[in-house]
Amino acid sequence: MAASHSSLLAAASSSSCATIAPRLPRATRVAASLPSPARASCPSLRAAGRPLRGRFVASAAPTIQPPAESRVSTVVDVDLGDRSYPIYIDSGLLNEHDLLQRHVHGKKVLVVTNTTVAPLYLEKVTWALTHNNPNVSVESVILPDGEEYKDMDTLMKVFDKSVESRLDRRCTFIALGGGVIGDMCGFAAAAFLRGVNFIQIPTTLMAQVDSSVGGKTGINHPLGKNLIGAFYQPQCVLIDTDTLNTLPDRELASGIAEVVKYGLIRDAPFFEWQEKNMSALLAREPSALAYAIKRSCENKAEVVSQDEKESGLRATLNLGHTFGHAIETGTGYGAWLHGEAVAAGTVMAADMSHRLGWIDESIKKRTVDILEQANLPIAPPETMTVEKFKNIMAVDKKVADGLLRLILLKGPLGSCVFTGDYDRKALDETLHAFCAS
Repeated sequence: MAASHSSLLAAASSSSCATIAPRLPRATRVAASLPSPARASCPSLRAAGRPLRGRFVASAAPTIQPPAESRVSTVVDVDLGDRSYPIYIDSGLLNEHDLLQRHVHGKKVLVVTNTTVAPLYLEKVTWALTHNNPNVSVESVILPDGEEYKDMDTLMKVFDKSVESRLDRRCTFIALGGGVIGDMCGFAAAAFLRGVNFIQIPTTLMAQVDSSVGGKTGINHPLGKNLIGAFYQPQCVLIDTDTLNTLPDRELASGIAEVVKYGLIRDAPFFEWQEKNMSALLAREPSALAYAIKRSCENKAEVVSQDEKESGLRATLNLGHTFGHAIETGTGYGAWLHGEAVAAGTVMAADMSHRLGWIDESIKKRTVDILEQANLPIAPPETMTVEKFKNIMAVDKKVADGLLRLILLKGPLGSCVFTGDYDRKALDETLHAFCAS
């Protein structure tokens, strides 16, 4: 979802996954009051819809020691062979010019940002790119802020600036902002000159824990969210946690919806940690936020490393998203933040899972309770009807051969399935339970 720091400025077919062997040691910096990173499960999918569970391993993704010349303390590696890349996580990283510059290969850079983020961080990023580096020239394109601008017309502004600036194939695009900017900049990088380098600098919690990692890029279509796009991996993801200081409370809560998701689908210890530390997250306690970001990135990095292009396992990261995307499309892009829609969709998915007899009442209740504690909605808006849900969900990306596949919870906490093998009556009952008509 797009960065919206405005309030502060104004004032698959199923498949399987092998057990992952333990990797390199975790980074050393996590506050002493926090637990060691929760162990992640390696889900295994089955066509019959068996739970996605598996053995715990030492780390959901390798957290490796940073290069000696950098002071950054947490690095999570996304292991994709010759396209692997690091996720840097720390405070003050925008002041670490050497860190950013080592991932810029050509002499020209285009920073893609929006009207809200540009006044806050564009000058600092430009400094980081050019400090003691006179051979690099930096251009920027500032887009309007909001999910409603994640469309082809706005995307063309990036291409226009790229052509006008005579950027070549060695140039680097940098996404500076939230999920909308990251998705659009990444898609532009994938398409311009048939592919140029790009770097993610996410400035919202939503983007830091989810959308900046894994190479999903794209734009919305009036009939459905993220229907036009490409898988295209960045050179690195640079997460400066200080950017969360300018994030409105509503945007912070929106990002927490994705944090909760990781616990529900694959990391029960992380979910239990969230239940105990939600007040610290909402209060922006630095060590709590750092741990939540790190743990979320570890979970996503492992999934992406096993299933880059969402043939099965990666689809599980979309818990609540089929319902949530329908809410975003049905209410008009930007009316609800992405995390708000996902939160309501997650409750609907838990409700349906319970109706199917796949989870017990306690997991459903804990799902509702933690999202309420995070100040997130637990039901769709009254304008969403059963018919509207069904019409929009019919064009969801997870529809295959006319069959809507869903991510549902199944088994103990931390287990889920991605399946089209479910009783359609349960889906109808859930829709009617949450919709007026």
